[in-house]
Amino acid sequence: MRLRVEFTTEPFDLDEAPAHAVVAREVIGAAPLDAVDVGPFGNTAEGGAEVVLAAVDALLRRTIDAGATRISFQVNVIAEGER
Repeated sequence: MRLRVEFTTEPFDLDEAPAHAVVAREVIGAAPLDAVDVGPFGNTAEGGAEVVLAAVDALLRRTIDAGATRISFQVNVIAEGER
């Protein structure tokens, strides 16, 4: 099974990336995910279910430790043949 995760971390700072946003990019960049897209207002990644779920776990733990006060997720199951 493949999953697509979309997430944001808060609080926002448009002048400089907060520590929790930097950590989120590091976690996602280090995971063996496919189709990673990191942006200022949202991030998307996809991959096998176990890889995505492990990345989500690490992302939650590390971004909270880095000062995130809110983390929003949306996780979708990708139908076979869909990209």
